[in-house]
Amino acid sequence: MATIRKRGNTYQIRVSCGYDTSGNQVIQTTTWKPEPNMTARQIEKEVQKQAMLFEEKCLKGQITANVKFETFAEQWFEEYAKLNLRHTSYERMRQLTQRVYPAIGHLRLDKITGRHVQQFINDLALNGKSMKTGKPLSRKTAIHHLSFISDVFSYAVKMDMLSENPCRKVTVPKGEKKEKEIYTLEEIEVLFRLLETAPLKYRTFFTLAIYSGFRRGELLGLEWKDIDWEHNVISVRRTSNYTADKGIYTDTTKTKKSQRSLKFPPMVMDLLKEYKSEQDEEKVKLGSKWIDYDRLFVKYDGRPMNNNTPYFWFTEFCKENNFRFCDIHSMRHFYASALINEGVDAAAVSGALGHSVISTTTSIYCHAFQQAQARASDAIASVLDFSSKGKQGA
Repeated sequence: MATIRKRGNTYQIRVSCGYDTSGNQVIQTTTWKPEPNMTARQIEKEVQKQAMLFEEKCLKGQITANVKFETFAEQWFEEYAKLNLRHTSYERMRQLTQRVYPAIGHLRLDKITGRHVQQFINDLALNGKSMKTGKPLSRKTAIHHLSFISDVFSYAVKMDMLSENPCRKVTVPKGEKKEKEIYTLEEIEVLFRLLETAPLKYRTFFTLAIYSGFRRGELLGLEWKDIDWEHNVISVRRTSNYTADKGIYTDTTKTKKSQRSLKFPPMVMDLLKEYKSEQDEEKVKLGSKWIDYDRLFVKYDGRPMNNNTPYFWFTEFCKENNFRFCDIHSMRHFYASALINEGVDAAAVSGALGHSVISTTTSIYCHAFQQAQARASDAIASVLDFSSKGKQGA
């Protein structure tokens, strides 16, 4: 039963919510202030209504007096994140706590407002610095932090601990949009020539990256049994990832639609056959020291290649050859742009990239699709103009 106390020109409403694990009574309180022009009768009626509403919230568990954000976030990690998120996502969320906890971790869950979160996100987006390099944080980093905070609050709402998520109205400040680092077709042609003298392992890796648009983890997760030699098809069925606590480990694909099969030209398949012969020779040389994981891209003894190895090798390769460096993911962007420029429709591009929804593809490659649409417009204008001239000549 709620109790009401008049304190000056406000009313304090108190509700007993039982006892905690230490045997201490848990009391929830809220304050209600009447409007200036309300009569005594109106005040009495309204305060009783507010007391009843507050008591209902308490009974539903929607008031969390003693739960701080950090405490509840740790519960979220144990009860939800660890069971439902991919390990890489879980680890990324863990890293985000380094900034989130000092900012709002000490605040009670039910006392955090959208303004608290907005101020944190604004400061992060405008003044945040990388803990490793000291460089300004990207807008995407601010978005990741907001998503983490929102996920925790959404779980609290789902568990009937809160009635709404304060992140719902929070916005991330617009930042300067950086153009994606993508190789041109001319640069790709030069790269292929340079790769001709590279170790066969890396020539195969980067050729496959360019021709497939596979993510790095998908490339490293490929196994020889994923190749259909008869039909020149390669299937993505898993990923290879790395975290400090687990080391190199095998995981599911990013989404269900990331599990896909693509057909490759004979040139790529011939390169793969040559590479497999080389790997088989190495396997024979090492004998019992070879650890068979069936992976395409491995260390000297057959164990899965470290996720950063292709990046570091390519960095040095570009320096040695005075070639512009773009990270490995840029080859995925090149692949997508090449498909779009050739007139491949959005649904097919999305399927080839393994995106879960087409809107992801059209959003990321909006500029490329706009250029393709412009060319289509020019083409139809050219046809109609030709038709018009023909009629005039007649």
